[in-house]
Amino acid sequence: MSDRRKMFPAPRHILIAAVAGVIAGAVAVYVSTTLPGNKTPQPTVAADTSSASPDDKLCAAKAERAKAVGAVAVGHVAAMMPADPPQSLKTLAFNDPEGKPMTIADHAGRTLLVNLWATWCAPCRAEMPALDALEREMGGEEFEVVAINVDTGDDTKPKKFLEEIGISSLGHYRDNTLAVFNDLKKRGLALGLPVTLLIDGEGCLLANMNGPAEWASPDAKKLVEAALAN
Repeated sequence: MSDRRKMFPAPRHILIAAVAGVIAGAVAVYVSTTLPGNKTPQPTVAADTSSASPDDKLCAAKAERAKAVGAVAVGHVAAMMPADPPQSLKTLAFNDPEGKPMTIADHAGRTLLVNLWATWCAPCRAEMPALDALEREMGGEEFEVVAINVDTGDDTKPKKFLEEIGISSLGHYRDNTLAVFNDLKKRGLALGLPVTLLIDGEGCLLANMNGPAEWASPDAKKLVEAALAN
């Protein structure tokens, strides 16, 4: 009898091993799907060209331009992926610094680096000074960093945070309904915060990324210059 117990583990031991295996598998899946990596493909929504709007067709024709811009995304901004395919984000809606409704279309003619952030997002908070520096150095008639805060509630908390860390160049764009984030999520562009989009003067998405980056770096500036040149 003792020999049989040595050859076959007790049912209780089998159950414990099975549960441990399930937990280990769940942890492995979580880690593999959440750790960001440079140039890791991000899920995108398949293009339905049969019902595409004129704006989407216009943007889809810029696939080569998006690839050219994406090829410049190296180093500190290597996680920025070329849009595949480029799509129109003209209707992306939020509030301007005065609290009035606006869309990406209201920035026509200007290349935009759109960044969604929140005060409860630690990586978002960490990259705000760099985004502010990028806007201060490169912002103007042709380019703007549009940092959209998505905290719920009123403006008190995000404005206080920006004042405390000395943000002076970024406009205080807002959407306290999370509608802009959910719109991007439906398009397969937003997995979490921060999320950053590079959009040309016709409202076409050229590149996007999830996660933080060093936006005041030479790599980031070269990326913006490439978007402006193409």
